[in-house]
Amino acid sequence: MAKISPVSSKYIVHTQITIEGVVEKPDVIGAIFGQTEGLLGNELELRELQRNGRIGRIEVKLDIRGGKASGTIIIPSSLDKAETVIIAAALETIQRIGPCNAKVEVKNIEDVRISKRLYVIERAKELLRELTERVLPDSQEITDEVAYSVRMMEIVEYGKDRLPAGPSIEESDEVIVVEGRADVLNLLKHGMKNVIALNGTSVPETVKELSRRKVITAFVDGDRGGDLIIRELISTCEIDYVIKAPDGKEVEEITKKEIHKALRSKIAVEQIKLEVNGTNGRDSIKSHDTKDALRRIEQGSPAPVRRPAAVAVAAPKKDLSVFKEMLDDLVGTRGAYILDSSAKILGKVPTSELTATIKNLNPIHAIVFDGMISYDIVKAAEKSNTHYLVAMDSKVRQAETKIELVTKKDL
Repeated sequence: MAKISPVSSKYIVHTQITIEGVVEKPDVIGAIFGQTEGLLGNELELRELQRNGRIGRIEVKLDIRGGKASGTIIIPSSLDKAETVIIAAALETIQRIGPCNAKVEVKNIEDVRISKRLYVIERAKELLRELTERVLPDSQEITDEVAYSVRMMEIVEYGKDRLPAGPSIEESDEVIVVEGRADVLNLLKHGMKNVIALNGTSVPETVKELSRRKVITAFVDGDRGGDLIIRELISTCEIDYVIKAPDGKEVEEITKKEIHKALRSKIAVEQIKLEVNGTNGRDSIKSHDTKDALRRIEQGSPAPVRRPAAVAVAAPKKDLSVFKEMLDDLVGTRGAYILDSSAKILGKVPTSELTATIKNLNPIHAIVFDGMISYDIVKAAEKSNTHYLVAMDSKVRQAETKIELVTKKDL
C-alpha cells in the first residue's frame, strides 16, 4: 500500500454507532471499507481516497456494556462539501459489523474552518487586550490620571468633628452630605468639591451647624440604610434637598452619569412636608409622616426647583404674567412646572414624564411646560381637575376641553 499523505481537513464527519453484540475496533473499520466498496464508484472509493490523502485516519471509539457495543466514528475529510456529505450518507448503509446487527447514524458534519476562525477571533481579542494593556497611554489618559490623583489629594478634615470633606465647603453656598469617606472620594473624582461625610448614622454637630447657614443636599445610598439616614437628617437638621442613589447601589460606586442624573432629580424637603402635612412648617413632620415622605421619594414625586415663588393672585391678567415668566424660564429645558392654587411651584418634571406624573395629583391649578399641548396631556389634566395648561403651542382647540389653554402667542 502506498504511504498515506497528510490530510488538511476541511470537514469532520461525526457518526454514532450502535451494535447488537460485542465487536472490536478492527471489525468496525473492516465493515466501513468492505460494505461501502463499489457503492459510490471508483472516484469516491474510501480506500483510494485515504491512499490519496483526501480522507484522513478513521477513528473508532467503542464502549461495551451489557453485551452490546456503542460508540462513535470520526472521519476527517478534505473533499468538497457535496462529496463529504455523500461519504457520510454512505456510512449509514452499514447494517452489520462482524456477526452482529448494527445501526450507524451521522450526528453532524463539522466545518473545521469555522472552528479555526472562532479560535482566531478569540485569540486575536486576547492579543489585542494584552497589547492595549502594555502600550503607553495617550495624552488624554495621562491628563485624566493626573487629575484623578490631584482630586484624591484634595480630601480634607472639616470642623471640630474632623469629617472627611472636599476643599470647597466654606466657599460653596450649597453642600452635599454623604454617608462616608468613600462617597466623598467618588464625588471628588467627578469634580464635586463641596461634599462632606457624616461618618456614621448619627448626625455630627458640624453638619447641624452647616445646615443652618448653607443649602444642604443629602445624597444617600439606594438601600434601607439610606432611608434611615434621611429620617435622621430631617429630624435633626435643616436640610433642603434629598437624593437617593439608584436602587441597590451605593454612592461610592455609581458612575458620573448616574451622579448627574441623581442631582437633576433631587427632591425638595419643602415638597415632602407640603404633601404630608399641607404646611411649610419645618417642625411639623412626625415619624409616620417621614416614612410616607420617603415612600414618595422612592416613587419619584416631582422635584421642585428653588426659585422665588410667585405671589398668590386672583386676577387672570396677573396669572398670565406669572405664566409668561415661568414659560420663558423653561424655554429649551423640555421641563414642566406644576403649580398650586397660589401659583407656587409644587414641582418640576421632564415633559416626557408629565402625563404619568399628573395622574397622581389632584387638583392642579396650572401646568406650565416647554412643549406642545396634546390630547393625551389634556385628557390626563382633565382627570386631575387642572384649571390651566400653559405651553409653547397646542394641537387641541379651546372648544374641545374645559381646561383653559394658554400658548406663548397668547402671552
